[in-house]
Amino acid sequence: MRTFLALIAGVVLGIGGLTLAGDHQHGKVKVTTISAQNIVEKVDGKDAKVTMIEVAMEPGQSSQPHRHPGPVFGYVLEGEYEWAINDQPAKTLKVGETFYEPTMSLHRVSRNPSGKGRTRILAVLVHPRDAKQLVIPEPAKRAPGSS
Repeated sequence: MRTFLALIAGVVLGIGGLTLAGDHQHGKVKVTTISAQNIVEKVDGKDAKVTMIEVAMEPGQSSQPHRHPGPVFGYVLEGEYEWAINDQPAKTLKVGETFYEPTMSLHRVSRNPSGKGRTRILAVLVHPRDAKQLVIPEPAKRAPGSS
């Protein structure tokens, strides 16, 4: 009976740990994994997966420039979202507006421009199942002449 109870406790703790693992911080920005599902479609000839996340930013918060290993489709759920990829000018998106990022685009601006309200975004990432990272940080550029 003790072994059975220990096994049940381990399963419960394991499930709790998985739930917490899906809810983590990227700097000050809160990212929550809503779902992750293997799909039959392929990305660049590789088996693919779709991961749906919610990104929540407090006023003035932003994320560092980064890339994603597959296309991203986003929808603003709450607040305003300042967004830019590659060399495109930044746009401020409002509730109900959407955005698209092609595979490996430089997501150079991602911030809540508001001084008072929270921003929440629903993002759907389509990526190879074997992707090591869904968010690939962009290396900082060094100033000319620095070592």
